[in-house]
Amino acid sequence: MAENTIDVTDSNFEEMVLKAGIPTMVDFWATWCAPCRAIAPHVAEMAKAYEGRVRVVKMNVDENPSTPGKYGVRGIPTLILFKDGKVLDQLVGAVPKGQIKDLVEKGL
Repeated sequence: MAENTIDVTDSNFEEMVLKAGIPTMVDFWATWCAPCRAIAPHVAEMAKAYEGRVRVVKMNVDENPSTPGKYGVRGIPTLILFKDGKVLDQLVGAVPKGQIKDLVEKGL
């Protein structure tokens, strides 16, 4: 886990994401997923750049199957931006850093 990201689970998702009080981007990933590893540095960079304004969390889909299913995550990596407990937007796949930044900016 990167220094500025937080690991979340099915059991603490509501508290850490839906009730966060600030926009929160969730990175749905798995250890075996090469595209997930490819975007991980960009996700960590966003966590550092937007610290205090946007929360960035990571959820391992293999260890937490309930939440990804609830939000229709069918492919990984999937990045979903939540604001005020609702989905604002999402990206699927190994997208460029600029698209991740644009997603984060939508929450501000």
